[in-house]
Amino acid sequence: MAHIKPDNYNRFLKKYSDLKGIDLLIADLNGVLRGKRIQTSALEKVFQEGLLLPASVFAGDITGATVEETGLGITQGDSDRVCRPIPGTLSKSPWYQKSMAQVLMTMHEVDGNPFFADPRQVLKRIIGQFQESGFTAVVAVELEFYLLDIRRDRQKYPQPPISPVTGKRDKNTQVYSVDDLDDYGEFLDQVAKGAESQGIPADTALAEYAPGQFEINLKHEPDPLSACDNAILLKRLVKGVAREMGMIATFMAKPYAQQAGSGTHIHISILNKNQKNIFSDPLNEIGSNILHHAIGGLSKTMKESMAIYCPNANSYRRFQPDLYVPMAPTWGIDNRTVAIRIPAGTEKAKRIEHRVSGADANPYLVVASILAGIHYGITHKIAPPKISTGDAILKHKPSLPMTWVESLDAFSKSKILKKYFGKEFCHVYYETKYKEMKKFDSHITPLELDWYLRTV
Repeated sequence: MAHIKPDNYNRFLKKYSDLKGIDLLIADLNGVLRGKRIQTSALEKVFQEGLLLPASVFAGDITGATVEETGLGITQGDSDRVCRPIPGTLSKSPWYQKSMAQVLMTMHEVDGNPFFADPRQVLKRIIGQFQESGFTAVVAVELEFYLLDIRRDRQKYPQPPISPVTGKRDKNTQVYSVDDLDDYGEFLDQVAKGAESQGIPADTALAEYAPGQFEINLKHEPDPLSACDNAILLKRLVKGVAREMGMIATFMAKPYAQQAGSGTHIHISILNKNQKNIFSDPLNEIGSNILHHAIGGLSKTMKESMAIYCPNANSYRRFQPDLYVPMAPTWGIDNRTVAIRIPAGTEKAKRIEHRVSGADANPYLVVASILAGIHYGITHKIAPPKISTGDAILKHKPSLPMTWVESLDAFSKSKILKKYFGKEFCHVYYETKYKEMKKFDSHITPLELDWYLRTV
């Protein structure tokens, strides 16, 4: 059994009696996994009593430095909260040479209530609003990433790995190349085997738009929390397998200036109490009125959500013409140039594909923001913008925030998102990312020195 219920963790330990340690993992605001490594003898206590971690875990920037402006650091004594294992996430870590295991955690107040700053708890709360309406959100996550040589080039920039088959470094773009899949077949096989052993519902693997770029799709799940748990675990698996094979796997949005960026695409459909897809309308090929209201809500909330979809300085380098990255809240049928795509397929499978987020975004927050937009649109019957045909990127001027400072400003002024995420969480998120932005901006780059040091 790959996945063990909390009351059966002893069975897991008996099956894997050679374990050298177990990683207790919790995803922070950035989706970065933090936590502790314990001996197997301590696992029972963790399942029974939980693990104490400081609330400041969710007040750290991308470097892990605590942002005191959040109010979760020293100002409140850097006090602890209780982290508890997420059912179904205890599994072996198959990429390690030694026998290791892992389990995802989520944070609670000491009294057992959800901790407001935990992104997973934010998503859980929004899911609850769908459940109150008798709706079930079905979610699938697509993740793009790059494989890199562990060594950088002479200019200290990243470079594609040397193909284990040809012995050459790939330089050309080969979209959907089967040869590229074959060249890195061992890596992909190890990821597939690792996903199966962990119960991660990985589906297809694709060679994407640049050398060393791949996409792995996760299957649809009727539980958005589980879908995001599996996305987090897949990221760790991909990085772990790559590291063991002497490469680096990165979900950085734009590691190469002249190549395509990496995104996180989210597929969502909504079922009613009778398990009927409410986005479907057999009499209308462009979907039901409810689907249009969902698109309307997503379009209306997209601007204030950009700080979630694109959380880092590098995130905004993806937004360039001719790279299938939407820069306006557009939608269309089977059109990869829009922000909200309705894929081709059967009426039963009618769904939304949200195409804005970078691969560097936190899956819990991305899905939470998308569900918030859908819920708002459905409950308020928001009309969608005019449908886009052809190249929407050329037809529509950029209207979404295209810089970090613009997106954070829009987030700080949000009205709809704050109602769903909570003012307290939005305060923590804004202060963390704003401080991170100011820290980034204070750094003087080598290019600045090259351009200005002697010339001005």
